[in-house]
Amino acid sequence: MAENSATQAQGPKRAPSYDEALNCIRCGLCLSVCPTYREAGTETNSPRGRVALIRSALEGKLEISDNFVDHMYRCLNCMACAAVCPSGVQAQEIIVDERVEIDNKLPQPAIKKWIFEGLLPATPRLEAAMWPLRLYQRTGASWVAEKSGILNLLPMHLGEIAKMPPTASMRPLRHKLPETVAAEGERKYRVGFFLGCAQSLLYADSSAGTVRVMARNGAEVVTPKSLSCCGMPAMAYGDLDTAMKMARTNIDLFEQAGVDAIITDCATCGEFGKHYKELLKHDPEYAEKAAAYSDKMRDISQFLAEIPMDDRMGEVKAKVTYHDPCHLVRGQGVTAEPRKLLKMIPGIEFVEMKEADWCCGGAGTYMMTHYETSMGILDRKMANAGATGAEVIASGCPVCQMQLRYGARRAGMNARVTHPIALLDEAYRKR
Repeated sequence: MAENSATQAQGPKRAPSYDEALNCIRCGLCLSVCPTYREAGTETNSPRGRVALIRSALEGKLEISDNFVDHMYRCLNCMACAAVCPSGVQAQEIIVDERVEIDNKLPQPAIKKWIFEGLLPATPRLEAAMWPLRLYQRTGASWVAEKSGILNLLPMHLGEIAKMPPTASMRPLRHKLPETVAAEGERKYRVGFFLGCAQSLLYADSSAGTVRVMARNGAEVVTPKSLSCCGMPAMAYGDLDTAMKMARTNIDLFEQAGVDAIITDCATCGEFGKHYKELLKHDPEYAEKAAAYSDKMRDISQFLAEIPMDDRMGEVKAKVTYHDPCHLVRGQGVTAEPRKLLKMIPGIEFVEMKEADWCCGGAGTYMMTHYETSMGILDRKMANAGATGAEVIASGCPVCQMQLRYGARRAGMNARVTHPIALLDEAYRKR
């Protein structure tokens, strides 16, 4: 990410680069692909508008007010602007660096410290915090709340947000998976599995299927039990120090595991893991280790596309379309691989949706913090998905899956939302 000379001298403490901000020539190409600009239609909701605000702040012409902070957090960090910028401006990186500056300079809410420093790094605490959701869903309270209309009385769209999570696993996958799962037949690879927080807590069955698919294809799978959050949520909210601590924890765990590759089925965990080498490049103890970690990181679809796969599968009869997670298609450049895997499953009719690589509006907690904008972006995505007539919408990101699942319900679509590897696992099990 962008750094100025003062930041380089300080090491990890970053500020947005004035030179990077100056590189924006205000051509407006970013406006055509920015989801928030398409929704709001205002300059300050565009990438070049946000960069201009940061430039004014760096020049001392604009103070960091609540309104300024709000505009920095209206960005989805979908990276679409960077993909079309003729000057190579990484607007989303400049904006995240500005969030780090905000975190350093302004008092932050106590809940932010509790979430990023107290909850996310401590997996047992995060698992315990999920119990209210489990009880709400499993006792029938969710059904009563929805049917009675109580949810409609909640402020700030909280009633709608309460409908978004899938049914949480009663037991996190972290506790169910053996630390080492043997390869089926000859062991060809020894891989580490980065089990993401959402995957363990909300999509345990899907990630268990990911491990089965890897084992089916000759991989011995090691899943460290003490994994921390990847650090992306903390980084997205400007808490650089916490993100770096999480990265160091994960680097140490996988270094001890001695694996050939580190595989994840979460697009966000994979994208951020591949950038640990930039995150820790000034850390004399971890710079080399972080580079090795990043070089080993692979999305599950990327890993499977690189190896000879077992093609003995049963039939999965379904019409399937695919949504590209931003952290996968632009963050990692992985777009052909998931489609290749879907198309090799017998019985699947794959149909491409229009604007498959447009953000769905999930973007971590964006649907909670900017609900109306998120829903406008989601409605556009669901219209494109619905036009395909697909029975299944596949996507390799837990937040995207949650957003698309809610979007299907909101649009009245009878479509199942799942991970591409879950369909591959289903085909293998049918065989």
